[in-house]
Amino acid sequence: MSDNNTLSTEQLLALDKAHIWHPYASMIDAPPVYPIVSAEGVRLKMADGAELIDGMSSWWSVIHGYNHPVLNQAAKDQLEDMSHVMFGGITHPSAVKLAKLLVDITPASLNKVFFSDSGSVAVEVAIKMAIQYWYSVGRKEKHQLLTLKNGYHGDTFGAMATCDPVTGMHHMFSEVLPKHLFAEKPRTKFGEEFDEEDISSFKTLIEENHQYLAAVILEPIVQGTGGMNFYSPEYLKRVRQLCDQYDVLLIADEIATGFGRTGKLFACEHADIEPDILCVGKCLTGGYLSLAATLCNDKVTTGICEGEAGVLMHGPTFMANPLATAISYASVQLLLSQDWQSVVNNLETQLSKGLSPAKDLDNVADVRVLGSIGVIELKQPVDMAAIQKKLVDRGIWVRPFGKLIYTIPPYVISNEDISILTAGLVDSIEN
Repeated sequence: MSDNNTLSTEQLLALDKAHIWHPYASMIDAPPVYPIVSAEGVRLKMADGAELIDGMSSWWSVIHGYNHPVLNQAAKDQLEDMSHVMFGGITHPSAVKLAKLLVDITPASLNKVFFSDSGSVAVEVAIKMAIQYWYSVGRKEKHQLLTLKNGYHGDTFGAMATCDPVTGMHHMFSEVLPKHLFAEKPRTKFGEEFDEEDISSFKTLIEENHQYLAAVILEPIVQGTGGMNFYSPEYLKRVRQLCDQYDVLLIADEIATGFGRTGKLFACEHADIEPDILCVGKCLTGGYLSLAATLCNDKVTTGICEGEAGVLMHGPTFMANPLATAISYASVQLLLSQDWQSVVNNLETQLSKGLSPAKDLDNVADVRVLGSIGVIELKQPVDMAAIQKKLVDRGIWVRPFGKLIYTIPPYVISNEDISILTAGLVDSIEN
């Protein structure tokens, strides 16, 4: 059999079709995939030599673009020392430096960091922290979660149980998942005057069930995969107040929104609130490797560590992988070394300008932009395979879902490329 480096495009695609199960794709009558052989800046190079402007940042993660010299060097430097070492009973410089940096830039009360492999696992850790906290302080009945409809927190079992049971893609597992409570999604849009009625569903549920609730978990300001809903910071403020009033922990899932995506370094800052537990991931390594982190405050750590087990009952094999933490440290430092807020503000301006013509199209329900996130919501679900081909033919890469065609480009994208990207999105809908 040929070595991978000598596979023709036809061979590569044939082997892929025969053996590889892609995310949210069928192995029967599988949709087409597009072979990428290299990437540079904001461009993906296909096997046939054609290039695509990446409007997805590889699912929100590649904020600095591909093949960045600073991150490449960080990887090379770390490889010369070690690529991995277990974290049980051992520590290493890149993990320590990254943890201190995360503590410095996240809300002040969050001063402990637990590293994990992916965003879903970071959410699992957060849920376990909350439940183990209450168990440890003698409140074993507090083991349920309150979350929001149209939310999404990951694909592992604990995370799935907190995703919207209808729109969260996991309804077929409902009989085996833990049962949690779901408040109506926030309806006051970002930038609108807050409607007090908006918090009533959440308020009722926490008032009636707080004695059983370990935590509230939500995506601050932006509900991502559940519908790209941009909601009022005032809603988030009210959630924090109600959690304090009824003695319930607050978990902020900032895996998608962290590191500047919404115009603030972390979306919680829009509401000036601090969660008890915070999940970060995606942008953390600049898209180089999988790594996530769950941060928490002294209340949570003290409660757990003074309890029956004395330790948090979790420990991934690749926790705090040196290669991933070294690249992450370099990536976060690279972001902070720039005027990233001006960069994101410019992205917001350019995306708003470029996507606004879609508002006049008959099949478009809404166009909305926040920070580096631009969304066109259609009146009907998209034909995934058809729209994907249209976009690729126009030299752009985004990954629509449901009724949504959205873009979250790397921060390094030029205004010219944003214009090409947004024009291609509008054109693909219109024609």
